[in-house]
Amino acid sequence: MATREEIIGNCRKNIKQRLERPPMSRLSPTTFPDPLVEFIAKAEGSAGCTVVKATSAGEIDTIIRSVYPDAKVIASALPEVKSATVNPDTVADARDLNGTDVGVVKAYIGVAENGSVWIPQQVKERDVCFISENLVAVLSQKGIVNNMHEAYALITRPEYGSDDFDKAGYGVFIAGPSKTADIAQVLVNGAQAARSMTLILLP
Repeated sequence: MATREEIIGNCRKNIKQRLERPPMSRLSPTTFPDPLVEFIAKAEGSAGCTVVKATSAGEIDTIIRSVYPDAKVIASALPEVKSATVNPDTVADARDLNGTDVGVVKAYIGVAENGSVWIPQQVKERDVCFISENLVAVLSQKGIVNNMHEAYALITRPEYGSDDFDKAGYGVFIAGPSKTADIAQVLVNGAQAARSMTLILLP
């Protein structure tokens, strides 16, 4: 089977005509009087997250233990997560993360219009975002923007997780826990990824 890079490379080589991106001037992106308030409302509402405001990074461990008191396996490479039992940077294989109760990652941008967060690949095994039963994303309130237009304008900047977006290995917007109602119109949480998602907002 061809690798991802080979497949994408073959697609790029076979592009016959390249078209310019359409002008964005005719669009009027949604903005809010207070993006933080709107972000929390969307994240807790339609996205289905638990949102906790912290006064400092020193509270992250306490919050994790409060929200997930029965968690035994906590995977994180963040130095603030002292309770981590597994580091996604040091496991030999992504399958070693199977059985993770809580995965803790850093989010760089929060989008007020839909409650999603931008998580670029900052660890060796990005599977921690999807294989964990529960996902915790730590986000600075300074990273909250009004809409996806503003978010996409930021993700190319180094301070938002990527030195070169075109060469970045991976990045994803996640809006809440995994859920689907495809089968018999019954809502199932955790169908393809985490059953729950908690956002810890730092000042």
